[in-house]
Amino acid sequence: MKLDNRLINIIAVTLLIFLFSISLFSMKDDSATMDEVAHLPAGYSYLTKKDMRLNPEHPPLLKDLAALPLLFIKNINFPSEIDAWKEDINGQWGFGYYFLYHSGNPADQMLFLGRLPMILILILLGFYVFKWSRELFGNKAALFSLFLFSFSPTFISHGRLVTTDVGAAAGIFIATYYFVKALQNPNKPPQPKIWCGGKKNIILAGISFGLAELCKFSVILLIPFFVILSLIWWLIKSEKFFQTLKILAFVFIIGFILIGIVYQYHIWNYPTNRQARDTEFLLGSTPFPIIREILVWASTKPILRAYAHYGLGLSLAVQRASAGHTTYFLGEVSAAGWKNYFPIVYLIKEPLTLHILTIIALLYTAWLIKKPFWQNTFQRTKIWIKNHFPEFAMLTFIGIYWTTSLISNLNIGVRHLLPAFPFTFVLVSAMTINWLKAPFLKLKYLILGVLILWQATSVISIYPHFLAYFNEIAGGPNNGYIYTVNSNLDWGQDLKRLKKWVDDYKIEKIYVDYFGGGDAKYYLKEKYLPWWGKRDPKDLPKGSYLAISATFLQGGRGEPVLGFDQPYGYYHWLDRYEPITKIGYSIFVYYIN
Repeated sequence: MKLDNRLINIIAVTLLIFLFSISLFSMKDDSATMDEVAHLPAGYSYLTKKDMRLNPEHPPLLKDLAALPLLFIKNINFPSEIDAWKEDINGQWGFGYYFLYHSGNPADQMLFLGRLPMILILILLGFYVFKWSRELFGNKAALFSLFLFSFSPTFISHGRLVTTDVGAAAGIFIATYYFVKALQNPNKPPQPKIWCGGKKNIILAGISFGLAELCKFSVILLIPFFVILSLIWWLIKSEKFFQTLKILAFVFIIGFILIGIVYQYHIWNYPTNRQARDTEFLLGSTPFPIIREILVWASTKPILRAYAHYGLGLSLAVQRASAGHTTYFLGEVSAAGWKNYFPIVYLIKEPLTLHILTIIALLYTAWLIKKPFWQNTFQRTKIWIKNHFPEFAMLTFIGIYWTTSLISNLNIGVRHLLPAFPFTFVLVSAMTINWLKAPFLKLKYLILGVLILWQATSVISIYPHFLAYFNEIAGGPNNGYIYTVNSNLDWGQDLKRLKKWVDDYKIEKIYVDYFGGGDAKYYLKEKYLPWWGKRDPKDLPKGSYLAISATFLQGGRGEPVLGFDQPYGYYHWLDRYEPITKIGYSIFVYYIN
């Protein structure tokens, strides 16, 4: 069945409108998640103060875009006299909480407006998923890849938050699109040889590379990725080495010039001596002191200051990825992570439709190979890469990104895999559409129709709690906390819903152990009583209500892995109680009698 281009465009726009609408309406009742309390206030400080002393471990672009709508709110109070701004080194958390909840500012309005640009970035990524898939594989594959994207619970949940993961995915995908274009579309003479990759595509590749690097520091993987693509392109196409090298060099030069310009704006009013002092302190525990010394030295040089601050953020990101983060997973608590974390989280957090289609695509690919893979492997691989270079690029990035994720000690959410998702959607969609051929054509369409309906139903049915999505293997969102928490389930998004429950049931006082970017006292006011995991349960009077975030609850129940030297087991006393309710799957409420 051939689909008219106009109809294809209408369906694609409808899917993007659906994605925009469901993201917009589902986030309006979400309280601030953990990272938002650092990102949004930091972004506002960048735009108004031109001073990037806060949150240097993330590049500024996404925070700038999120904070841009806040400039249209009148009389926002900037707490420039508090220690978190004046004295503390990277006092992002103290400043963020004070700015949002203790300065008389409209926290909910600021969060809502700050999330709007993030949704627009999500839509932009969806457009490019559709665009590239259409160019490579046609209308049907383009629509199907856009469907998988639009009905991805992970993209919906994180694409409406002031965080960096979806922006990084967009930056990587779009930069790869234009870089492949730059390699594939050389201009013929009389164009200068230096522009053999096409002026337009080289410039767009350079700009998109720079913008991607300004989204998240994990995007630094584009550098080895682009180098590998250039080398393979030169080898299989027999292009002149220096022509390919010039394309790569110009893309990197344009990108890093853009990075320098943006960072120069962000350190304009950042005192030089303070930048040097902050750099030395923040990298005090680095295993590479030579890097610290170089960055401290460069931070005092006017020409190099911008790149020194970029280097500081990159160093902090690498430092954090290697150091890990204390979290709960499969009944255990660890600060060093698990090697099976991402495969299992990916298995239970993504819709089963995607997993089934991936298996179908892989089996169909194996069938297409037909000959044993060891026969003429090199020649067949070379011919395939030559004829399918964009697909090779996508597979290469998926391999690079999954490999680096598996060796990382930072295991706090499936969101860290998001940059690999768009490439996966495109490739799976292409092979699925290719699979829809005789024999058994009607049966194949029936299977695909059932899978599409299954994914759409399972995703929509969890509205508005997309962050808590778990598939049927895990038993759905009600059982998600058994497997994993943090940004997979509980990132602080349900605090306003807890307030509504407390008000609806006329609860006079409630003890709260809350994990997230909200402020329990700000919302609950005089009804709020503080609680923490290591506190003696005897301090709870009989007849008390106790609300605990799943991240803290499971962190206090998990068994320590070998070498874990922090407190554990402090919430086992709650095993004899059943929660009287769960607020949005992430906050457990107990009645203590």
